[in-house]
Formats: sequence, C-alpha cells, structure tokens
Amino acid sequence: MHNYMPMIPQPRWQDVVDILIVAYVIYRIALLIRGTRTMQMVLGMVIVGGAFVASQVLGLFTLNWLLNNFLGSLFVILVVIFQADIRRALTRVGAQSFLGRNTTTATPAEEIATAAAWCSARRVGALIVIEQDDGLGEFVETGRVVDGRVSPELLETIFMNGSPLHDGAVIINGDRVLAAACLLPLSQNPNVSLSLGTRHRAAIGMSEDSDALVLVVSEESGAISLARGGVLSRGLEPAEVLSTLRKLPG
Repeated sequence: MHNYMPMIPQPRWQDVVDILIVAYVIYRIALLIRGTRTMQMVLGMVIVGGAFVASQVLGLFTLNWLLNNFLGSLFVILVVIFQADIRRALTRVGAQSFLGRNTTTATPAEEIATAAAWCSARRVGALIVIEQDDGLGEFVETGRVVDGRVSPELLETIFMNGSPLHDGAVIINGDRVLAAACLLPLSQNPNVSLSLGTRHRAAIGMSEDSDALVLVVSEESGAISLARGGVLSRGLEPAEVLSTLRKLPG
C-alpha cells in the first residue's frame, strides 16, 4: 500500500500581486472613510451581515427572508448612500492620465497658492485645510457643502469680506473643495503664542489632530503661514507655499 502525500499548491507570483492589490484597495478605502459617518454605515452593514448568518444558523426563517431581500438590493443601496463619495472618487481618477499626472492646465497646488497670494496682497483672511490620509468628514459636516473644483476664483469668493462663508475654514481633498465655513478645533498647546489669533490657533489645532496641511492668511498683516504636525511656519512667500504643496502626496 502506497502512502500518498497531498500536494500543497505553490503560490504563483500573480497570487501575491493579487493579494497586495486587494489589501491596498481596502487600506485606501479605510483611510477615506475613517472619522466619517461612512464608517458608521460600514459597521452597520457588518452587523446586518452578521445577523443574516445568525438567522441561517438558528433557523430564523422570517428574519432570514427579510435580510435576504435586503442584501439582494445591497448594491443599489450602497450606490444611493455613497453617491457623493463615488462621484468624488471617479472625478479624481478621471482628472488624471494613466501616468498619474493631472490633465488640467493648473494643478490644485498652483490654484491654492494663487488664491493665497491674492488674499495676502489684499489682506483677506483665509483658512484652508488640505486633507491627506486622515478623513476629515466630521469637520466637513460642521460647514456648508461646496463640492466644487479648486480654483482661485472659488477660494477668493469664499473668503472675500462680506461673503456668508468667509468665517471658518475651507476643506480641500485633491482637486475638490469639499466644504466652507467649517469649524476647526483650537490648539490647547500652552506653548502657542498668545499673540496668535483664532485662525492661526485653529490651524495649529487641526494639524495637531490630523495629518492635514493647513494654510492661513492673516487678515491683519496679509502674512501667509502653514501648519503641519502642530508646527506653524510663518511669513512664507507664495513660491514657498507652492513648493510645499507640490511635495504633498497624491
């Protein structure tokens, strides 16, 4: 009698690439929805899925029938719930060539730097949050939804004196202005200079609570500052702002 050892399939390099791609996609989605109501919705869907499995195991036929019909329409439900997020994601993908370069004439970095220079020259106060990996959905919800493409004209109009949206911060993700008149947390760091106004303290506070880069234009002096990681760099030239923005990932 021969003893046959089961053959263990050897992983192909395609399998490794496949797993890495799926893991990266899941990771990016998790970063996008972290700190937003979307995460709560995802957790709710997980609970519904768990209830569906439990109804099958325990023989709860009525509950199983209801959940089975609900999950059958899951794709349509997800499209309705996440239509704004899907539209924004597709817009960002479509705005790039397959080489990863923006096909528009001016990049978001150039548009933001131009708006900062305009505000600085006219001493128009501005507070611009540039979202990175950390989701800022909870702060977007405190303001007014804009969902418009980044442009100097849009930013200048928002911050212009007399505009109903000029108080508060603008939050930008990629090439989209998500919202304006957003409320930001003020820094509680006792080492922050008391001479700094609310805009600057809010910029530092936002950069302490997230990985966002925050741009501030002083209404009193027109000076441009950047806050990142709780550190405020003051008195920057528009060219320095542009150089910093161009180094941001994405």
